[in-house]
Amino acid sequence: MDMGFLFASLIDGLLLGFVFGVAAIGLTLIFGVMEVINLAHGPVIALGMFGLYFAATLLGLHPYAGTVLTAAGGLLLGILIYAIAVHRVIGAPHLSSLLATYSINMMIIGIGTALLTTSPRNIEFTLGSVTLGTATIPVTRIVAALASLLAAVALYLFMQYTRWGKFIRAVTDNRDAAELVGIPSTKVLALSFGLGTMLAAFSGALIATLFPFTILEGGKYELKSFVISVLGGLGNPMGALIGGIIIGLIEGLVPVFLPTTWVLVVEFVLFVLILLIRPTGLFGGRAQ
Repeated sequence: MDMGFLFASLIDGLLLGFVFGVAAIGLTLIFGVMEVINLAHGPVIALGMFGLYFAATLLGLHPYAGTVLTAAGGLLLGILIYAIAVHRVIGAPHLSSLLATYSINMMIIGIGTALLTTSPRNIEFTLGSVTLGTATIPVTRIVAALASLLAAVALYLFMQYTRWGKFIRAVTDNRDAAELVGIPSTKVLALSFGLGTMLAAFSGALIATLFPFTILEGGKYELKSFVISVLGGLGNPMGALIGGIIIGLIEGLVPVFLPTTWVLVVEFVLFVLILLIRPTGLFGGRAQ
């Protein structure tokens, strides 16, 4: 076995794992606060990719400045989706929330396919590479990993130390009690959905700096996000980050020993095993 290739694959998987983790944090945050399974998560990731593409090509923004703009757009989009569709199914059976968010999913994919086609796009952007031992690592991957880690830390600090972050934690714990002490739960839920959508768009923008993409690209990242969320514990944002790193390492290691087509097989075998052995995930669910 080529140990240099193994080391390079580990580093590559680790860096991608941070980006996968942030995508999953958006999904698990929404579930943790309002118990809504967001099936529009994948298309929002794809919109994040195109948001950065248009920010860079039409507005002429630097890709990382465009990433910030895309994240802000994701926050507004999430609040809009909540106002139009999600607020009507809060507290309803899970099937209602699945249908509501799946409808948004299909609308985004349908309109996006009609307007943008399914032709691959990419962002012409490079920062060179660095050599670490025997591994040559594109700097864009390092920046994407650091940006993802920074986003996760910022979310943690927001949730722990800001007024609205404490509101979100209170509503997550007991919505009725939170309303009794004057917390505006409807605004809190809208903000929570907006934050989850913002993280999805942010991760999509980061992925767009690494790989070509289409409007349908978000589907596979949505599946990864579900696997990661179950692995880390549904409703546990920090568990999702660690779950993302684990999935990233799997994606880096499996091709060393098996054909690349086995990556999804290994991930979903792990998904089923976690559901059977530890349904609450490795780190438990609904962390505050």
